[in-house]
Amino acid sequence: MFERFTKAARSVVKGAAAHAERGGAAVVTGEHLLLALLDQDDTRAAAALRTLCPPGRRPSLAAALADARRRAGLSRADAEALADLGIDVGAIVARVEETHGTGALAADRKDAGRRPGRRSFSREAKTVLEKSLRVMLARKDREIGDEHILLALTTTGGVVAEALADHGVTYAAVDAALSAPASAP
Repeated sequence: MFERFTKAARSVVKGAAAHAERGGAAVVTGEHLLLALLDQDDTRAAAALRTLCPPGRRPSLAAALADARRRAGLSRADAEALADLGIDVGAIVARVEETHGTGALAADRKDAGRRPGRRSFSREAKTVLEKSLRVMLARKDREIGDEHILLALTTTGGVVAEALADHGVTYAAVDAALSAPASAP
């Protein structure tokens, strides 16, 4: 499938692996794919993200992702479902962090014994890449671009899609931004 990726999409995949390695994560996740997309400059996805989530709003997006990471990757919907069962995720996180330190439940646990090199992709990240192929086919495009990865991230569910949606980056909004004529400088 990688042979069908544009240069920009390959850059996102490589950038995601680099983010995972820099963060000491054992695997590449959907969050790493998003972070790599945010690093892009002159691509279709970068233009859509600049329109929908300008650089001034990105710290809020990063904070939302960090908050979800502290909750062991549970989305707000997951936390609300647990609350309906009488389980207070916030209280559990606070108690665990009180005993084991801040970030003890972080979903991207550091793997101190891992050597630098190739990282495997989490099930979530693989799903995003597979969905990017489906998005490309549905749009009748010839190659998988970084815009297809962004669109796939918005539909995969979980904390990345939730954080994106909270910042106005939904499938419909990205699709509209991609379809809008490019503005003159």
